[in-house]
Amino acid sequence: MSLITITSGIGCNEMEIALRVADALKTDLYDDERLQKEFMDMGLSSAEIKSLNEKAPGIFNRLLDFRPQSYLELLEALIYEVSRRGEGIIIGHGAQFLLRDFGCALHIRIYSSIDQRVETIANTHGVSPSAAEKMIRSSDNNRKGFMHYAFKMDWDAPSLYDLVVNIDKLGVDASSSLITNVAQSDIINACSLDALERMERFTLEKKVKTAVLKTSLSGRNIHVDSPEPGIVVLTGTVNPLESKDALLDAVRAVPGVVNLKDELVTEKLHDI
Repeated sequence: MSLITITSGIGCNEMEIALRVADALKTDLYDDERLQKEFMDMGLSSAEIKSLNEKAPGIFNRLLDFRPQSYLELLEALIYEVSRRGEGIIIGHGAQFLLRDFGCALHIRIYSSIDQRVETIANTHGVSPSAAEKMIRSSDNNRKGFMHYAFKMDWDAPSLYDLVVNIDKLGVDASSSLITNVAQSDIINACSLDALERMERFTLEKKVKTAVLKTSLSGRNIHVDSPEPGIVVLTGTVNPLESKDALLDAVRAVPGVVNLKDELVTEKLHDI
């Protein structure tokens, strides 16, 4: 069982490495295309999917009816849903931040020098070295900006990663083999059932919170807790002008919800 996050800048051959590791481990690879499918399965339209981009703050202007925090809730729900399965390789999308406290995950950072990245991008896209360098620096700045905006953390922080791989020195073959070997080690695969259960409950909380935010205008005032697998407790306040029954029905429809405990309080209307 291997749950791996891979973080890198463009031009680091991260996709080729991820494909090789996924093939060696016989596990799923969650690249942009696969993650977009997961997004759609969670109820987002294709138009909304096409608007997503790891860029701050412009990304949020293209999220149609979603507010910035709503997008982050959806992103969290997606990553936690994938991680709940206990295995797979997630590329980018802040997974190393979201799963930093999940002991079952192996966090990889792939490093390559700017000169090597420029050469890779220039050859791959058929552009000049100067144009390639501008692409890289723009991409790095946008990603760092988004990660800081979303998670208030620096994506270069060493504490986020279990293994940093220098592809300039090791190359694609050795880097892929190294990551595969570490992922197959006993210490990485010694993930406890308790940890998986906690992640399953956490995932359910995020999925329910996403349903609440999409259903209720007062969703920000509602707290979601899953004390046991399949059990969801809702606390907080509900706008009296909204249908509480519709909200509860939406939560009950979330896959994984077995028992819903309603502890919501309806706000009182005040005269102006």
